[in-house]
Amino acid sequence: MSTTRREFLVSTGGTAAAAAIGSAILAADAHAADAAAPAEHTLPELPYAYDALEPVISAKIMELHHSKHHAAYVKGLNGAEKALAEAQAKGDYALVDYWSKKAAFNGGGHYLHSMFWTVMAPAGKGGGGEATGKVGELIARDFGSFAQFQAYFSAVAGSVEGSGWGLLHFRPADGKLVVLQAENQQKLTQWGAYPILGIDVWEHAYYLQYENRRPDYVKAWWDVVNWEAVNARLESAMKLA
Repeated sequence: MSTTRREFLVSTGGTAAAAAIGSAILAADAHAADAAAPAEHTLPELPYAYDALEPVISAKIMELHHSKHHAAYVKGLNGAEKALAEAQAKGDYALVDYWSKKAAFNGGGHYLHSMFWTVMAPAGKGGGGEATGKVGELIARDFGSFAQFQAYFSAVAGSVEGSGWGLLHFRPADGKLVVLQAENQQKLTQWGAYPILGIDVWEHAYYLQYENRRPDYVKAWWDVVNWEAVNARLESAMKLA
């Protein structure tokens, strides 16, 4: 049976409309995919050479710690966030729990290491000594003295169970400094507290040099703490109060 001109126009019009609708859907999907695509995290450069913190932390440890361990957290975070974005776009949430945990672990590692590098400086060249500025004032107020704070923080860092961090936080809710532990990179985290200083006590941070003598590593680390950088982080945190 022949197709009439009217039938032809209806048919081709429907096809054109379908094509237009399809193009619009594809464009919308592409826009949604672009909007949902997570930002690419990158490994930050160190503000000093790998050997700059010697003899407190060896160049070999710094190189492995930064270029291998921190880089692995960046890669893991990017992979986890990409997988979560793909699951969201597809409506496939079977592995959300798995990838959310990976994102938290690797994201915590990336964030804390990015802070860790900046709150250290070569001994005698910005690193070491007692806390200065506003941080020094708050430490005296909240811990009694710098010596008392240093002893307490060292004990907290030294007694982290397994792998983790010793951290000094500013808590905007009450304006106090608090010392906390973090197991791995994210466990025991306290909501509403902003880390301004931290020491990595995973074995990869010290074992090649200090072996199993974590307290020796913590004691030596005070010689490279960059209080100017800690004060800058405190200033940013206080704006959240």
